[in-house]
Amino acid sequence: MAKLAELEKKLLHYTGKAIADFNMIQSGDRVMVCLSGGKDSFTMMHILRLLQQRAKVNFELFAFTLDQAQPGWDDTGLRAWLTHYQITHEILTRDTYSIVKEKIPEGQTYCSLCSRLRRGIIYRYAEENGFNKIALGHHRDDLIRTLLMSILYNGEIRSMPPKLLSDNKKNIIIRPLAYCQEKDIAEFAREMAFPIIPCTLCGSQENLMRKRVKALIDQLAQENPKVPSNILHALSSIKPSQLMDKQFWDFKHLEQQRGSETSSFPLDEMEALFG
Repeated sequence: MAKLAELEKKLLHYTGKAIADFNMIQSGDRVMVCLSGGKDSFTMMHILRLLQQRAKVNFELFAFTLDQAQPGWDDTGLRAWLTHYQITHEILTRDTYSIVKEKIPEGQTYCSLCSRLRRGIIYRYAEENGFNKIALGHHRDDLIRTLLMSILYNGEIRSMPPKLLSDNKKNIIIRPLAYCQEKDIAEFAREMAFPIIPCTLCGSQENLMRKRVKALIDQLAQENPKVPSNILHALSSIKPSQLMDKQFWDFKHLEQQRGSETSSFPLDEMEALFG
């Protein structure tokens, strides 16, 4: 019990810090929590409920689960858990599984199409039911792995922002677990014995890119434990002038921006160096 209490306290601290740092939840918000049935979303739902009880602002929580008609889907435990904690919820069935299996050839990853279909359903449901925030369960390690995957495999510097306005400007997506470590979440989920629903679609394939990036980060972290947190910090410490994106730094006209200031080196030091 002591270990569980310690983990809960740690997750509460980092979730609360992320919410405060990025102003994720305000008074009167109607937050739709995407409860997929995995360890991350169960943990997020649990921690948000605790924060809701302790917060000085009033906000609503609603659990939304999408049943994608995957073979073997069993939400009996999930339904019992939601009922036990008296969480307002809906489990919506939409057969995206058949679409993904039809469109994606065997051997190729399903994740991209599956995510797009799922995202469209989630966004539409939130709009139609008046939820102004959508909470997703991505954690710190998702953010840093996505950044490295994007750099290594797509040639872009991008990741998952803790707070995002959707392209159509109708939805705000928040990631309250952005500061939380996956190992803490996994251990907490085991201690809490959440009724996890495995994903038979994604779980049927090995996502080699993500696994390789995870292994790389884990290896570097063995040599320097600060590596994961440093990568996360890099997402909030961008130096455009030290990169190559012409949209953020006017390389073409730098000569015109030169000032008339004299050298910051004292004259005697300049003479010693170059005289």
